[in-house]
Parts: sequence; C-alpha cells; structure tokens
Amino acid sequence: MPESDRPSSTSLGFSLVVNVEEGAEMSILDGDRRPEPVDEMGLALKDGLRNYGNESNYRYGIKEGFPRVAKVLSDTGVPATWTAAAIALERAPQIAEFITKRDDEVASHGYRWIQQYRMDEDAEREFIQRARDSITASIGTPPAGHLSRYLLTDKTREILVQEGFTYHMDDYSGDEPYWATTPSGPIVVMPYAIDTNDMKMWQGTGYTPRDWYDYLVDSFDQMYSERREGFRYMSLGVHLRIVGRPGRIGALRKFLEYVKSHDDVWWIHRRQMAAAFAAANPAPH
Repeated sequence: MPESDRPSSTSLGFSLVVNVEEGAEMSILDGDRRPEPVDEMGLALKDGLRNYGNESNYRYGIKEGFPRVAKVLSDTGVPATWTAAAIALERAPQIAEFITKRDDEVASHGYRWIQQYRMDEDAEREFIQRARDSITASIGTPPAGHLSRYLLTDKTREILVQEGFTYHMDDYSGDEPYWATTPSGPIVVMPYAIDTNDMKMWQGTGYTPRDWYDYLVDSFDQMYSERREGFRYMSLGVHLRIVGRPGRIGALRKFLEYVKSHDDVWWIHRRQMAAAFAAANPAPH
C-alpha cells in the first residue's frame, strides 16, 4: 500500500531511518584538528594525524553500503526517512537522486556530522540553517525534522521552531510522538531508538547479525501486540557503512520481509507521522 495510507487507527507505525554521515565526519582534510573518533576498527589517533583507515571505512558506506541498502529498499518497497548530514548529500549526489526518485523523506542530521552541542546559539542557528538550505538544494524540499549528533543544546528546539522545522528526533523517552514547548512555540518530538540501532553489530561488541535480527523480531512482536488507537511506532535506525556490509545486509532484508508479512502495519515517513499526530492532537499553547 502507499506509505501515505494508514490502514486503521490501531495500526502499528514502522519508521525506518537510514543515517547518511559518510563524507561529513570529522576529518583533517576538512580542517578539523582531529580525525573522526567514531571508528569501528577502534583506532584513536592524536590531534593533527589523519586516520587513513577510518577515512576508507567511511568511504565504504558510499561505495558498497549504499548500493546494498538501496537494493533492499527497492526490492521490499519500504519507505525510509534518511537522516542526512547535508554535506554528505552534496558529495554523494547519487544518494540524493535515489531518495528523490522514490519520494523518500530527508531529515537534517546537521550540515556536517559534528558535535552541535558544543556550539553557541549563533553558531548553532547558522549550522541548522546551512543544513536546511543545502538539503533543500539537494532534494528539492526542505527538511521537516532534525537529528543532532548525540546531544542537543537548550536552544536547539527553539531554533528549529524559528527556522521552520516541525519535528525533532533527539529523544529516547518513548514509542509515540509528543509535543514539546519552546519560547517560540511547540514542536512535535518523534523519539528515536538506540536499542534497535545497527551500531550494536560493530566489531568488538560480540553482537552478531543473527542476534540483531532476533532482537528486532522480539521488539516488533511486542510492539505489534501493544498496537492500539494512537500513534505508536517502531523505530529502526541503520547506517550505510554498518548494515551495508555483506554479512549484515541480509539481516535487514530478512527483518523487513518479516514485518511485511503482518497486516496492520503503517509504513511511514517520520514527517508523515508527525503531521498526523499534530492534526489529531492540538498543540499546547
């Protein structure tokens, strides 16, 4: 069914989030004083030294991971919200083209994949504006949602409201949307999920693709049993450089096919869920 059609008021929403960070991470080549510290190989280098191995690990996400993820999405027909660092789309226009052709959503993941929470208010506003404008140029429509890298500031939501965003993802408190208030007005919060994230499969965690698949199935089964009138949804976040590996991509395909074997699932973009929630639940004054 089209992702815009909600089967019933008791359907369980399902939100697949594909993070696009590759090419936007910290890099000596981009003028950062240190290389990207998030490294599946576990190499932490001193400031000023290039981490050639980790740079190539991120390139893998574009060269090999993206085509595999794109094929799974094309084969299953599952809609996705792509949380993209804006410069990553600038540097990988083939991803922007794929997203546009299948009418998927892009939410902002910042202009670059860097620590937004360390910025003062003016720098954070410029960062959010620059990301919004770049994504609009890459995709043709402005992002409705925003996800920070790990942390936010006490001004983030207010800035998002002022800059035209309608929902925010930096929250892990539940399985349904809710309203948050700011001095500039309310914004819908669409909680994200860490426990189902594919980062659990990184080298050294001891968590295999089979473990991940089993955990996803258990999570879905429980939430499916809880579906009720409201806006309950399961959130699944993946990364091109992680789930796009040969030994991991099959777990994603198998799980999406498992979910598709169930009725009463609402396949959603997050902007769609946020809009439906806002229409049914008047914003607080």
